[in-house]
Parts: sequence; structure tokens; C-alpha cells
Amino acid sequence: MTVGLRRLWLVGVVALGLCAFAAPAAAEDWPNWRGPDHNGISKETGFATTFPAGGPKILWRASVGTGFSSFAVAGNKAYTIGNADGKDTIFCWDAETGKEIWKHQYPQRLGDKYYEGGTHSTPTVVDGKVYTASKYGRLCCLDAQTGKAIWEKDFPNKEPTWGFASSPLVLGRLVIYNMGPAGLALSKDDGRIVWNSGNEPSGYSTPVPYKHEGRDAVMIFASKACVGVLAETGKPLWSFPWTTRYDVNAADPILQDDKVFISSGYGTGCAQFTIGRGPANQTWRNRDMRNHFNSCILWKGSLYGFDESTFTCMDWETGQVAWTQKHLGKGSLMLAGGILVVLSEDGKLTFVQPDSKAFKLLGQAQVIDRKCWSTPVLANGRVYCRNAKGDVVCVDVKP
Repeated sequence: MTVGLRRLWLVGVVALGLCAFAAPAAAEDWPNWRGPDHNGISKETGFATTFPAGGPKILWRASVGTGFSSFAVAGNKAYTIGNADGKDTIFCWDAETGKEIWKHQYPQRLGDKYYEGGTHSTPTVVDGKVYTASKYGRLCCLDAQTGKAIWEKDFPNKEPTWGFASSPLVLGRLVIYNMGPAGLALSKDDGRIVWNSGNEPSGYSTPVPYKHEGRDAVMIFASKACVGVLAETGKPLWSFPWTTRYDVNAADPILQDDKVFISSGYGTGCAQFTIGRGPANQTWRNRDMRNHFNSCILWKGSLYGFDESTFTCMDWETGQVAWTQKHLGKGSLMLAGGILVVLSEDGKLTFVQPDSKAFKLLGQAQVIDRKCWSTPVLANGRVYCRNAKGDVVCVDVKP
């Protein structure tokens, strides 16, 4: 082999090696509502986004009882909550096989006022513990391996019309809930109340963490406003008034830099405002994104979400609608590896390429019957979906 050919051969070998290692598939747990970064976005890559003609492989199925809780996936275990026979049940399965590892129950009424009822909140898994919250105020901390109760509390404050929906946010030494007019914080170790904002009804969203001048703070979409408070003390930092019919402020706020986006249904709409040292200041507001309960995803300058039952792409800076797509109903979504993972209201698992110019469908398959309002979770090559009556499917999306 000549020197020139040897050099070309070496360059080729190195190039192939770089290609092989440039973009390995990455798996990621999803230990809490809206994922590890609390924004609905996973860094997982390397999963299939199209389906065979016969549909995807269903790895396992389960029945959990009525409810709308989503899933937490951590340490090869999957968790959710459902209601049946006058009890809530917290389930823990082997995430790959669906084998039940443990379950924990407590008395809890269905609460089916104008809808199916059942559970709302999603478990949070942190440091070997599982934190949960029920719609009528039962707060639990369980051992993630065994399901044994570490502490349980019944929160006495008045619940909103359809019951509490906040998932627990663990931040430092605290576990924080959207309960009361501006949140509730307990010691994560023993359930002791650290601060309580009061007895007025709450909103339905989950607290979102952020930094205020270097200190831990949380945004809470409460019943009458979106508020910011210091995590350690509950001290108010700012408030942006927001009134929705029936006080249903349910979709989590979205923060980028100093800008916050909020949205609610019942004809209300959405707004963006800025936060800092002073009062919150509105930058724009319209009625073109009305999130009834499922939150939007912010990705590369665009918001993707459900304007009631219309899938919508909206510009982050201006609030201008880029495009709309019908036929998905009041669905829900997350994003993984730059791909939107959408579950339609009637149970179609749908992969969409985010694009600010047009709706770009990658793949779609019927995986479960309706009514599906619970957010799907893609974690470690599997997608977990559920419907209101409590049917659960685990879908294989490994390539």
C-alpha cells in the first residue's frame, strides 16, 4: 500500500469511527410530572418514530382504576395511581415486563362530578422515595423499592371544585404542592409543614422551579393568578392576575429567560409576561392557545400544544399562530430527542416532527381506547399510555 493510499485508508477508518460514536442512542428516566427538567422535554434519542403495518409491539398491559395520572419512570420501575372500589392505589411495576412489584392503597372517593373522576396527580420519585398527592389531600411518601409508607398526611385545606391535581415538586429539603392560594411546603423527610399559604382553593397545575437572584423559587399557577414565591419560605415575589371560568388554571407555566407563558381553557386563552425584581409585566395576550389541562411544549422558539381540541403551533415571541391541525382531540404531549410524542384523545400514539412552518406527521398508531387525557411518557425505549378508565399499555419503540 502506498503512503497516499495508507493515509486515505486511515482517514476512512477514523471517519467511520467518529460516525459510530458521534450520536449514540441515549435513554433517560422520567422521574416526575413533566420530566427531569420540569418542561415536558426528554433528552432520550434513538427510538423508532414510525410503526409497522400491524401496529407497534405492546410489551405489557395493566389496569389501574379510574383517573388521569401520568407516569413516573425511574430505576427500571414505572409508577402511576388509579382509583377503584373507594380506594386510591399507587402502583409500582417492573418497567420492562409490567410485573407488579408493590402497591399502596388508602381510602379515597371517586369524585366523579361532571366527569369520570379518579386520580389527577403523578408520582414523583427522588432519592429512593415516591411522593404522591390525592385529589382530597392525602399526601404520601413511600419507599420506592418496597412501597412501605415513610409518612402519610391528610392535608385539611379546602380543595378546588374538582379536587387537588398538583404533582409533588421535590426541591432541596422540601416537597412543594399547589395547595392553597400560593402553595404548601412540607419537609420531604417527615411531612412536617414548613409553610402554608392559606386555606383558599388552589389551582390545578404543578409548581415549576426556577432561580430568583440565585435562590430557589417556584412558579405556581393558582386559582386567580400565576405567582412566584421563594421555595424556602413561601414569601411572595410577584403575581400576574389570571381569571378562568371555574378557576381551572391547570397547565403548568413555561419559563424561558425572564419570560413566562401561561394558558387556560374555557375560552380564556394565553399570555406571556416578564418577571424580575419588580412586578410581572405582560408582553402579549390572546385567545389562540387555550390549554384546558395539558401543558404546551416550548421548542426552538415555538410553542406546541392544544388550543382546546386543535393542535397548534405558536410563535413564542409574538403569540402569532403558525399552523393548526385538527383530528387529535384534546390530546397531550411531551418531547423526546427533538420529536413531539403526542397521544390523541382517542388513543392514537403520534410522532410529530416539530416545525414552525407546517404539521409534519412521522408515524401514528392506535394503541389504546379513548378517553385519553393523561400525558404519554417515553422513557428507555418504551412509551407508557393510559386512558380514563385505567387501561395502561406499554409500547415498544426501540428501533
